[in-house]
Amino acid sequence: MAHLPRRSSRLLFKTRAGADPPRAAIGAFASHTSLHPLVLSLSPLLSPPTERREGEEPGEMGSDSPPKKWGLREQREAYLRWFSLADDDGDGRVTGKDALKFFAMSNLSRPELKQVWAIADSKRQGYLGFSEFMTAMQLVSLAQAGNEISQDTLAHADLETLLPPTMEGLDKKLKKNSMSKSNSDIVVRHPSELPASANWFNSKSGKKIPLRSVTSIIDGLKKSYIEKLRPLEKTYQFDDFVSPLLTSSDFDAKPMVMLLGQYSTGKTTFIKHLLKTNYPGAHIGPEPTTDRFVVITSGPDERCIPGNTIAVQADMPYSGLSSFGTAFLSKCLIQYIPSLALIILLHIFHYVALRKKLIVSIFYIAKLLDHITFVDTPGVLSGEKQRTQRSYDFTGVTSWFAAKCDLILLLFDPHKLDISDEFKRVIGSLKGHDDKIRIVLNKADQVDAQQLMRVYGALLWSLGKVLNTPEVMRVYIGSFNDKPIRETVAGPLGKELFEKEQEDLLSDLNDIPKKACDRRINEFVKRSRSAKVHAHIISHLKKEMPALMGKAKAQQRLLDTLDEQFAKVQKELHLPAGDFPSVDEYRETLSAYNFDKFERLKPKLVQGVDDMLAYDIPDLLKSFRNPYE
Repeated sequence: MAHLPRRSSRLLFKTRAGADPPRAAIGAFASHTSLHPLVLSLSPLLSPPTERREGEEPGEMGSDSPPKKWGLREQREAYLRWFSLADDDGDGRVTGKDALKFFAMSNLSRPELKQVWAIADSKRQGYLGFSEFMTAMQLVSLAQAGNEISQDTLAHADLETLLPPTMEGLDKKLKKNSMSKSNSDIVVRHPSELPASANWFNSKSGKKIPLRSVTSIIDGLKKSYIEKLRPLEKTYQFDDFVSPLLTSSDFDAKPMVMLLGQYSTGKTTFIKHLLKTNYPGAHIGPEPTTDRFVVITSGPDERCIPGNTIAVQADMPYSGLSSFGTAFLSKCLIQYIPSLALIILLHIFHYVALRKKLIVSIFYIAKLLDHITFVDTPGVLSGEKQRTQRSYDFTGVTSWFAAKCDLILLLFDPHKLDISDEFKRVIGSLKGHDDKIRIVLNKADQVDAQQLMRVYGALLWSLGKVLNTPEVMRVYIGSFNDKPIRETVAGPLGKELFEKEQEDLLSDLNDIPKKACDRRINEFVKRSRSAKVHAHIISHLKKEMPALMGKAKAQQRLLDTLDEQFAKVQKELHLPAGDFPSVDEYRETLSAYNFDKFERLKPKLVQGVDDMLAYDIPDLLKSFRNPYE
């Protein structure tokens, strides 16, 4: 088998002397990420069989029967059975209610179990999958041994040889459970698989979803959207004015990071630097090289999917891009890079086939892409190039991605601080997403310390005129590429500054998956408020139309005085001014519609959304918070 390219490999797991590298790597990997089912199925091949007492079932290890050997095979078999026992309804998720009963057998105190859950459910999903459950069990074992319960303790533990925790009464329950379930019955769902809640969007509108089917915060948001928010959006054509209707993939999608900036500010190089490798389709040069939107994410194999294809795939959150037409879709693509599990799998196959020692090189690239999707964008035009019109609505596309993204990086370099007209429009389209924006002053080692101070001041001055906000955006300063920092220009202090800034930026990126669920809730509430305001505006315009004569003149008058109509609706209903859309953009969209065909206000639909925001969402967060709080 051909070895992987040296430039893209990076050794992440160090093995102790005499240790079996593939086993050590998978042991560490299994504890901190969700394993692909094929990796789980191969792990027994890497461990010799365990000597068992006669009549002992595999995995019956707990309070009374400490194992003679506790390797990868034993961990998988035992923890799968434990997971099956804890997962009452067999949906592949251990909820807080399940955990209260199962974790009680550890005899740890409530504050200790609270900390165990907080670390295991770091993404605040409200449940534990199999990998999170393994992490929880390892933390319980460490706590029983007298160790502090922390992420740092887990990171430095020898997880390959860590014995299982003592669980009082577990053996008896396992024997009872083994009579009704076999290994083949145990559900371990890989994150790439579609959740059961994806089928809810295919059912008839208005059909109630049973509360017992909701096993996570995301499931709860889907239920609220289908039953209460989507009917309001459909009635008042919210998808035509503001944003397309949501699909299941919009809720389940990985967090996204979008990079924006003028050409040659280092956007593609920045992504390459983070991923520690080139990706197919990446072109780097001083001229405008990236001529399309490239979505970079992990996948089963290395392949490229064009825009027209991704826009019609229901399992991808990009169906809304079809509204920008073929001209844009021909300038958009998704680039898949093999996921970390499959990269390890290739090495394992090599090891199993040849039975030789092998150093397992693991891709930092895949680890990052398993949790985050990057969006590389064409360089924003400046100077004479602005006179050449694009064949699609560039500002509209960036606005669409901004609504989906968790983080937006605006890149500048010391020699490109001017903000062109197109860049100004792009930044203006990010209104409402100010909390997502971060500024990156790239290639900062091209100027000395005195010049850098002046460049930094000039950048903030330029941004202040465009962003129209009194708050100062977070600015990261550095040289984000694979070349060593030019210390002769930056000096030792500059080098130290750039390294600290890079650490801060990487920390910001690493926190994104942990905050993804909170971001989903925030965006959902924001959308709900926007849809409610939209419904009031549309119903108000309908109410202002005459019954018989002069409809054309009345509609034109309403369009001309749209700002006054907004103020009237706001005053009558006491709605926040910040929830109202842009008057000019709204007027442009409204001009294509016949106001007389709009729906009148349906109080029941609006009240449903109000109840959802006031009661359903808080109750959902309460139901899936840390069960030990």
